[in-house]
Amino acid sequence: MNLKRQLFLVSLMTLVLPWAGCQFIRETESALREGQQHLLSGTARAIADALAQYPEEFPPIHIANHLYGNQLYGHHLKTRPEIDGYFDDWALGRDSLRYMRGVDGPVRFVIGLYDQTVYLYVDVVDKNVVYASAATIAVDDGTRFADRVGLINTSPPFLEETLMFAAEAPGPIVTYIKTAYGFAPEPTIHAYWQDGPRGYHVEASIPARLLGTHLGIVVNNTADEVQASVRSASFAARTPGAFVSISPELTRIAASLAQPGMRLFVTDASGWRIATVGDVSVASTERLGLGTTWLRIAYDALVESGQDAELAGPAASGREQQGYIVQALDGRASVSWFRSADSGRAVVAVAQPVTVDNITIGAVVLQQGTDAILSLTNQGLARLMNVTVIATLLVAAALLGYATWLSRRIRHLSLAAEHALESDDLRKALPSALSSDEIGDLSRSFSHVLHQLGDYNEYLRSLASKLSHELRTPLAIVTSSLENLEHEDLGEASATYAARAKGGADRLRRILTAMSEASRVEELMQHADAEDFDLCAVLESTVAAYRDVYPNRQFVFETDLDTGPTQGSPELLIQMLDKLVDNAVDFSDEGDTVAIGLHSDQDMLQLTITNPGPALPERMRSQLFDSLVSVRSGDNKHLGLGLYIAKLIAEGHGGTINATNTDDGVTLLVSLPRKHVN
Repeated sequence: MNLKRQLFLVSLMTLVLPWAGCQFIRETESALREGQQHLLSGTARAIADALAQYPEEFPPIHIANHLYGNQLYGHHLKTRPEIDGYFDDWALGRDSLRYMRGVDGPVRFVIGLYDQTVYLYVDVVDKNVVYASAATIAVDDGTRFADRVGLINTSPPFLEETLMFAAEAPGPIVTYIKTAYGFAPEPTIHAYWQDGPRGYHVEASIPARLLGTHLGIVVNNTADEVQASVRSASFAARTPGAFVSISPELTRIAASLAQPGMRLFVTDASGWRIATVGDVSVASTERLGLGTTWLRIAYDALVESGQDAELAGPAASGREQQGYIVQALDGRASVSWFRSADSGRAVVAVAQPVTVDNITIGAVVLQQGTDAILSLTNQGLARLMNVTVIATLLVAAALLGYATWLSRRIRHLSLAAEHALESDDLRKALPSALSSDEIGDLSRSFSHVLHQLGDYNEYLRSLASKLSHELRTPLAIVTSSLENLEHEDLGEASATYAARAKGGADRLRRILTAMSEASRVEELMQHADAEDFDLCAVLESTVAAYRDVYPNRQFVFETDLDTGPTQGSPELLIQMLDKLVDNAVDFSDEGDTVAIGLHSDQDMLQLTITNPGPALPERMRSQLFDSLVSVRSGDNKHLGLGLYIAKLIAEGHGGTINATNTDDGVTLLVSLPRKHVN
């Protein structure tokens, strides 16, 4: 992993700061909400104590707890419905309809209150609607064997009566009251029968004075048999239960106690809502400053989740059954937290039991929006996010810029060192050498090492000429002494030793000659006069000579050029070729073919010498053309100067030389500048 990526990863550690800030905001939001809950609980407790002074406004406990499932609830309507058999104008949601089991399907019903009038809507699923007989509709027997809806009305312990809704046909119908004393129409009740795709609907308006404290609904379903005179009937009924509705007096008292921005419910002991006032503040995304999607997502992940805020609203059925309300009806105060992630709406709710003589007669539910808390939290969150993002980007940009600058310095230092090694200019100054930081120290250390390496290389280059110069005179003395010793009378053993010494002196002379050859080549390259010549013609004659010199090898010259114009010293290039061919012969066997080729590559002439034989070791490929380097193991006759001299000649002509392994041997490639002829 490079330095820039490492520093970028380090810069990501700055994200710890927003995480810590988010945790702080989360704790702050929780603390503020808990404080609001405590304050709201105290207010609810005071309201519950105040409402406990009006126990007569709460339904009696024995009535509220008796068959609460059969209780009917009267919804307060904001507008007067039109009696037409349809539910669309009731200003209530469909979820306010209650259900009971019917013969052919569910029976849905709802009761509403408006201006001293009770409104009834019943939706019946009936596969075969049977209308009442026109001749007998005025008597009980006429409706007994017809589909009909009955509203049972009683005020225990008084006798009950039933309001009967039966129709001869769809449209307005006459309502009959059936009591123990008779069966008669009631003109003050207006009702409408409307057929539907799955059965029929009945809608009616009933003066409130006609109804008692308990109501029940019964639906008769009559099935026609094959014989018209024989009929069977079945029915669905709800046992009369207490009729519960909003208490005007409790609503007035609650309105005087509730504060602005709060919603107050009052329920009886069974959870039926008997008073409701006020409304919670509705938080919006714009008010809370959550204008961007990413900030809202961050806020949703940060703030503690709760139930959906829509669940905090009044129950459509009229009976509050939230867990915290049920807990209050059991005599224990409770709190709850609602929040909608999509709308940003949040509500804190508390429920406090209303008790009289240690008996719970109802509950007070107090709700308040958390606009202030959420505004404070979101403003802090928005500032934190903005500052954090800007700070993180600045830190990341600064670190990336610094990493780029630092890596560039290191890269320049590395490239300069590699260039110095490749060009043998080991004494040049490296980048950042004047800097006072660690990279400057490293550059100076590299420069010192390269300077010492340059001195060592210079010593190695001059070693051959120095040795040749210093040893030539002692060698001449030894050689002349041995020649004079040959004219003396020596014993057989002494003559043998003298011959060996002379042979060693001759070998030492050849070594010194080879060592001084490199120096002479360098001098010749400096003073040689460049001339234009055809390298292709030179190679053809030289290769022909090699065939005579090395009869045990096959020489092949391959070229696709007619001429190979270049500039330089033909004699030195032939000397270079001699070294390369001598090397190719040494590493090949008798009968092998040495291929010499000449080709053109743009502005360069490519001279190749290929021979079969062992491949070059990878570690020696970069050192093969250095002075005093040889790959011949155990061979003392070669000092490794041949290829070094070839390199001097190639580079002296402005070219390069290198070696590569082939499938069956080694190829030496010499690139020489090509002279363009107009």
